[in-house]
Amino acid sequence: MAKKPKKDNSLNTYAKYSGIGIQMFAIIGIGSYIGVKIDENNGDDSNLWTIILSLTSTIIAVVFVIRRIIANSNSDHQK
Repeated sequence: MAKKPKKDNSLNTYAKYSGIGIQMFAIIGIGSYIGVKIDENNGDDSNLWTIILSLTSTIIAVVFVIRRIIANSNSDHQK
């Protein structure tokens, strides 16, 4: 049997990965915003919670992106 030609899904792939970037931006933004608000309510000038939550949310976002990319590449190879 002849194999079917692969369709060009570059727009679909672009949409998937741009959505991942937007989600990463949102995760980091929300974590940083919460850290800033906690530091504002504490009254000290250390910015400790901003630093901690910014770094934590960045690590969470990177793990999220890596998992999504691996899942997308596995689903692309199974097609």
